[in-house]
Amino acid sequence: MLPCYVVLDLETTGGSPQRDRVTEIAAVRIEGSQEVARWSTLINPESPIPFFIQSLTGISDRMVQDAPIFATVVPRLIELLDGAVLVAHNASFDHGFLLGEFGRLQADLCVKTLCTVRLSRALYPQHRSHSLDAIMRRHGLNSNARHRAMGDVDVVLEWLTMATLEHGMEKVRRHASKLVKGFPPPRRHADIV
Repeated sequence: MLPCYVVLDLETTGGSPQRDRVTEIAAVRIEGSQEVARWSTLINPESPIPFFIQSLTGISDRMVQDAPIFATVVPRLIELLDGAVLVAHNASFDHGFLLGEFGRLQADLCVKTLCTVRLSRALYPQHRSHSLDAIMRRHGLNSNARHRAMGDVDVVLEWLTMATLEHGMEKVRRHASKLVKGFPPPRRHADIV
């Protein structure tokens, strides 16, 4: 698809990057079509996880109480993202939360981003919904870990493989490259805090 990219997913305490925090992160780095790194960790959000979110993700306050805080995993995350395009389903959500967390640390995050919702729209314009659940139903994908970070990363990776087999590497690469260039530029931490 792209020469070097990282498929990433976050679980969070809610939907607002300004108010809510990350509870889990997973990332898989792909270089030249080969997986070269796989990493995931729970994150202590330093605030309670609402019951609704605990029910959705299965991540409880107890599970994250001894997990690292976001600041301690930043070096590993930066290492994984170095020279790569960040790929996420509904990338504005994940990218926004990363910007929020980096902003709290008074740090900047500058990374090119590709949204697989937008890629799905480009490759499958005949379909109305491009949510991860809709993509899973349409392509017969299954996950025993839906709404867990690595489970969702694995679904996106499997979908990318299927889309590439169906449309061909060149078409997927062409659309992906166009969407990377078209994504809004990264915001500085001052825009988040």
